[in-house]
Amino acid sequence: MRPVAALYRRFRWLLHELARFASVGAVAYVVQIATTNLFWAVFDLPSMVGQGLGALISMIVAFIGHRHWTFPHRARTGLHREYTLFFIMNGVGMLIQLLCVWVSVYVLGFDSQLANNISGNFIGVGLGTLFRYWSYKRWVFPEATGTASSGTSDTAEPEDPVHSG
Repeated sequence: MRPVAALYRRFRWLLHELARFASVGAVAYVVQIATTNLFWAVFDLPSMVGQGLGALISMIVAFIGHRHWTFPHRARTGLHREYTLFFIMNGVGMLIQLLCVWVSVYVLGFDSQLANNISGNFIGVGLGTLFRYWSYKRWVFPEATGTASSGTSDTAEPEDPVHSG
C-alpha cells in the first residue's frame, strides 16, 4: 500500500488538475451536445454548421472554467493573449471534430443525427480533448516563471495549488 500512497503523493497535483480539467470539459461537453442537437433538430442547420456553432459556444464555457478553476495557479499572461491562444487551440480541436464529421458524412456516407453525434460529439471531442489538454498546459496557461518547472519534467510540480495549505 505504501508504493500506491507514495505514487499518489507524487502525482496528486496532476490527478487534481486532470479532475478539474475533466469537470470543466464535462460541462462544456453537455453544452456542446445540447447546442449542437438544438441547431440540428430545431433549426435544421447542416451537419457541419451545427457542429461548428455548438463547438464555439462550448469553447466560451470551457475558457471561463479552465482559466478560473483548472489552471488558476498558472501564470497570468494577459486575458487577450490567453483568450486568443485558447481559441486558436480550440480551433484546432474543432477542426479535429469537424474532420471526424466530414469523414463520417462524405467518406463513409453516414449523415444522420446519430452518426453525427458519434463522429463529432464522441470521437471528435475525444481526440480534440487530448490535444486541448496538452496545448493548454503548454501554450495557453504556461507555468509561472520561477517555479519548479524551469527545465524539469512535469512530475516536478511541487504541490496542488488548489488543495494545498
